Amino acid sequence: MPSLTMDAIDINILDQLQDNAAISNVELARKIGLSPSPCLARVRALQETGVINRQVTLLDPLKLGLTVSVFIQVSLEKQVEKALETFERAIRTYPEVMECYLMTGDADYLLRVVVADVPSLERFILDNLTRIPGVANIKSSFALKQVKYQTALPLPGKGRKGARSR
Repeated sequence: MPSLTMDAIDINILDQLQDNAAISNVELARKIGLSPSPCLARVRALQETGVINRQVTLLDPLKLGLTVSVFIQVSLEKQVEKALETFERAIRTYPEVMECYLMTGDADYLLRVVVADVPSLERFILDNLTRIPGVANIKSSFALKQVKYQTALPLPGKGRKGARSR
């Protein structure tokens, strides 16, 4: 993977793309003050170095009927490599799991799960989580309200001002 030294223009490109990945190259070039060819070359360099990992479309879960957001703490019987690998391999197969983190503290993993309703959550826990070998304890906390949701990373030299929060 080629290395890249980023300057203020690269940071501005990233800021614009985090706000709207569907922006045309011509519009992006106009917003950052470059002509289209050098702008496209910079975007491609950011992609080649892996700074731009991928582009996605963010969907509104409520409009899709996914109204229940739950944080689930999972503890394993043993924190050995094989148990961790088994759990992580299983978790990657469940589309309801939006995020999964290996944690320090009381629980081994923290999951963010999105489902349509409480019965769907019950099915997910009983049919999936409890059947993963090595799972010892599961604790769930329902999110009552999403206060902040952000996908844009904080960039050096850029004040975020909550522009891409929901």
